[in-house]
Amino acid sequence: MASEKEIKEIYENGMNILEDLTNNVQEIQEQVLEEILKRNAGTEYLSRFFPNGQADNQSFKTNVPIITYEDIQPYIDRIANGETSSILLAYRIIQFLLSTGTSGGQPKLIPMTAESFEKRMSDLLLSDLVTRKCFSGSDEGKSLYLYFIKPEMETPSGLKASFFTTFYFKTESFKNGLAKFCTSAIDTILCLDNKQSMFCQLLTGLLQRDEVVRFGSTFASVLARTIKFLEDYWRELCSNIRTGYLSDWIIDPGCKNAMSLILTRPNRELADSIQQICEDKSWEGIIVKLWPKIKYIHCIITGSMSQYVSLLEFYGGGIPLVSPIYNSSESSFGINLKPLSKPFDVSYTFLPNTAYFEFLPVGKDGEGKAQETWTDDEPVDLANVKLGRYYEVVVTTLAGLYRYTVGDVLKVTGFYNKSPQFQFVERRNVVLSIDVDKTTEEDLSKAIMKAKLILEPLGIMLTTYSSYADTSLTPGRYVLFWELKMKGSNDLPKLDAKIMEQCCCMVEESFDFTYKSHRKGGAISALEVRVVKHGTFDELMDFYVSKGVSVAQYKPPSCLKSEEAVMILNSGMVGKFFSPKTMF
Repeated sequence: MASEKEIKEIYENGMNILEDLTNNVQEIQEQVLEEILKRNAGTEYLSRFFPNGQADNQSFKTNVPIITYEDIQPYIDRIANGETSSILLAYRIIQFLLSTGTSGGQPKLIPMTAESFEKRMSDLLLSDLVTRKCFSGSDEGKSLYLYFIKPEMETPSGLKASFFTTFYFKTESFKNGLAKFCTSAIDTILCLDNKQSMFCQLLTGLLQRDEVVRFGSTFASVLARTIKFLEDYWRELCSNIRTGYLSDWIIDPGCKNAMSLILTRPNRELADSIQQICEDKSWEGIIVKLWPKIKYIHCIITGSMSQYVSLLEFYGGGIPLVSPIYNSSESSFGINLKPLSKPFDVSYTFLPNTAYFEFLPVGKDGEGKAQETWTDDEPVDLANVKLGRYYEVVVTTLAGLYRYTVGDVLKVTGFYNKSPQFQFVERRNVVLSIDVDKTTEEDLSKAIMKAKLILEPLGIMLTTYSSYADTSLTPGRYVLFWELKMKGSNDLPKLDAKIMEQCCCMVEESFDFTYKSHRKGGAISALEVRVVKHGTFDELMDFYVSKGVSVAQYKPPSCLKSEEAVMILNSGMVGKFFSPKTMF
């Protein structure tokens, strides 16, 4: 694990390291692949592709197939059940990472070695360094970062499996690095009860409100949940501060011990100040009001997290939203070198030393929509992608993944030195589908972003959304679930049927030609928007957390496949609206 000396070196020499990496992309990538083959070509998995024993870079690209998780899962399952990891990679696996995606209803198990963890840490530290350089004074205060863990699983082999955040927060790297700048005590982060953990982390953040200069979490969805929790519990938090006593329902030993060292005396003046802020009818800018020295909000806001941008802009009072890094359970990919970019303009600069990257060209139709199939072009290397083109990323790692499709579609938006910068476009296979039509995550997001502009002048916020394809009737229709609230309060807005119909129409008008033609021909029914009460999407999150998803890595599903999830959202429905029966 990274030592204090190594962490210090990255902070002191980070910009030089970054320049070297981005100026030598091709050379570093070739070296990475050579090292992977040198170590792992003799494994059971890879050796069958090199019958003559010649495992050079070119033969790798020629002989080794591009795969999905299902192709390599039998090898991972064998290791999880006790076979030696050498069937897949030469170095010892220290842990399996659980993906936030699923395979056959179960989280994927992704091998991790000590070395692959170190590479992730280097990217995190470089990203943090870049961000801090953009904000003067951010080195002088503390971070209110809301972090959570899930229980580890143990495989039959004895190897543990957990989400990356759970593993990371238990390491010396975290304790020697980021934790030193956090308001939250480590024991409150490591509490397995998310409610107790959230309460104690917010309480410590409020007690140190004048020292907080950074506010954030892993994903924007966690901060949306945090704001809802604060709305529900601010009075009790104030009571704890006013009396100097911790609420009786906080029973976790780690939390109680940590809070006994922080909540040491009554502080009526602080409690009154917080109460006055929270009693304001409008919570616009509540984050910067409670923590007035905050420089920026730090969390992933790209991909499915983009739906929370307007909510965080509202509660953040206009302070910058920084989306720092692009990574997944499989690998770290790149960092955001322009932290001040607008949320929908964020691009990530790939770092060539973390893994070997290839890119499958993805065609675009006349309306700028990613086609479902790859083009006939061969995969291209990191150094050879073209500006403005769309690709699906393929990764080969030191930890046993070889030409593995991650499932993300990216667009090349520029270059930093010789390293490409990519904008996240969409997850492949995340689609609404009714026999004759397929609507992607990107198409859906763009359509909803246009429709919500109709509501904003009325003071109505779309806080989050999801969707599903309702095929219970013929023809089927797309159903959108929207959680709406007034900007000045949590009250459910009065919903004008004509305005909501306009929203439905705007969504449909924003879809592609294929959808419109099938809708016009009667093969798809009128789109439906179901408005749900405030807090309904929190219940959806609770459902997925109960199924094993980590709060810290929860990604709201933009397209629902689970009947149980649909039932949860239906249970909170307070109104439904449709487009006209005939359109186009």
